[in-house]
Amino acid sequence: MRTERGLPAGRWLTVPADRTVLGVIHNVTSATRLLDVLAVFEGDPRVRVVFTCTRSSAIEQGVAEFVSENGLFFVPWEKAIAEEFDLAVSTSRGGDLHDIHAPLIGTPHGAGYNKKLSRNPESGIRNPESGEGAGAGGGAFGLSGEWLLHEGRVVPDSIVLSHEEQLARLGRDCPEALPYAHVLGDPCADQLDASAPFRAEYRAALGIRPEQKLLLITSTWGADSVLGSSFDVVRRALAELPYDEFRVLAAVHPNAWYGHGGWQIRTWLEPCLRAGLLLPPPAGDTWKAALCAADAFVGDHGSLSLYAAARGLPGLLAGFGEDTVAPGSAMAWLGERLPRLDPLAPLAGQLAAAVPVPGAAERVSSRPGRSAALLRALCYRRLGLPEPPSACVPRPVVVPGGGGTASGPAGPPLYVDAAVSGRAVELRRYPAEPQGRGTAHLGPDPHAVADAAEPDPRWRGRADVLLARAGADPAELLARHPGCAVVAGPGGRLVLRDGREFGVSGRGGVEPALAGSALLALLGAGAEPEGEVALRVGGVVSALRFTRLGVGGGVVSGRGGAG
Repeated sequence: MRTERGLPAGRWLTVPADRTVLGVIHNVTSATRLLDVLAVFEGDPRVRVVFTCTRSSAIEQGVAEFVSENGLFFVPWEKAIAEEFDLAVSTSRGGDLHDIHAPLIGTPHGAGYNKKLSRNPESGIRNPESGEGAGAGGGAFGLSGEWLLHEGRVVPDSIVLSHEEQLARLGRDCPEALPYAHVLGDPCADQLDASAPFRAEYRAALGIRPEQKLLLITSTWGADSVLGSSFDVVRRALAELPYDEFRVLAAVHPNAWYGHGGWQIRTWLEPCLRAGLLLPPPAGDTWKAALCAADAFVGDHGSLSLYAAARGLPGLLAGFGEDTVAPGSAMAWLGERLPRLDPLAPLAGQLAAAVPVPGAAERVSSRPGRSAALLRALCYRRLGLPEPPSACVPRPVVVPGGGGTASGPAGPPLYVDAAVSGRAVELRRYPAEPQGRGTAHLGPDPHAVADAAEPDPRWRGRADVLLARAGADPAELLARHPGCAVVAGPGGRLVLRDGREFGVSGRGGVEPALAGSALLALLGAGAEPEGEVALRVGGVVSALRFTRLGVGGGVVSGRGGAG
């Protein structure tokens, strides 16, 4: 472990970590992505993470609150650059990163590298308010020499790219940096993909009724953004779209929010808020839930427009910084394909005519679904530590308002110990992920239960009972998971591998996971499921009734049974 003269050490540390990582914050925009990246260290007490701020952003407002609200251990910049760390991670190239004494990993803080931005040659501070482009080279912020080199030396030891196309731009604008480049995909795009099955949960949490459509208005910062160039589009959306058919949510870039102040943004939009506008603060993940919940978007040259298009949403551009967008970038590609909002034509008709942009998802990431695992592998190589044995997979966004578990809207995978006595079933359930080698407490033959949208494929593959989302085809789930014996769906429908189907009812409704486990336990004991059953869980006894729904006969050919 490297020397840390000014940080708590020795007897002052409760958990004696083997390595210390420095998370480098530039502003709230970079800080939100930084936490996404540093999630690769979840569950590993060998690694401690502390944070600092470069104080190089023109918009530092909100950083102190972000640090406090997220419980980050903060080290002032002067102290941080006087210490040595085992690794540093930054999601921005701003500031004097060359002063950090640690191997540095640099990642983007949005959907790749899409904007041109100049560094102030005197202070090193970039000016977000000006919207000025890069210098004569016209390279993208994060890919050009003015952001990657210091006195001729490449500053980051590892430069993380989200897409192969960025290699060509890096080679053109800063060829010295090519040996340090790693194409690792986009963790945000992967998280959005993992969240897609929970669209109904996000819509319900945002107050969107099933028959309503959600219009997402997304604004980046600067004069060419939606708010900078087409502020009235928010009012127009609320005024022109039928109140009972549409909801409108505005996702404002942190630089715009904190550059003016949240109070100011809310005050400017107060008439729209009274008319029903949803306006979440940008420091959280509500905007990600909104992307999964939305039906269409109005955007600009910000990353959220790319993410929305990658989700297959039809959209319109109400602003676009032609001089700000880096040539050859994914955003430049998208800007050539999205229609511009006509300020004189009815908005409803323009939205109805908008269509998804084919190929947008392929422009965002070259490593779909793999970013978390690849990032973790890079970080642990740099730390000189073996990776934890647990899988590193993208996790769904937590449901806004606190719904769902800490890992997202899906419940945790469970091991279930079942005991059957006559028409009575007792279930004891244990979270599967924390289980170690000593599993005697689980009983001789526990079965596994997992959500069909569980992001870790290991648990879906081990599940004896899979919990289906609304609209899912049980036969298709059984075909994809040959070890699964029961698919438990909403509405009390249970489908077995041999094609038999049962309905289940109970006072106040029945949790599908409990119904599936009880049915599997009865079958395992050789009992006939049909009829009333006394189910005991956590000391509470409830009555269930299983009803045969029909005779199947080979819904899918079985290649395995329970367990």
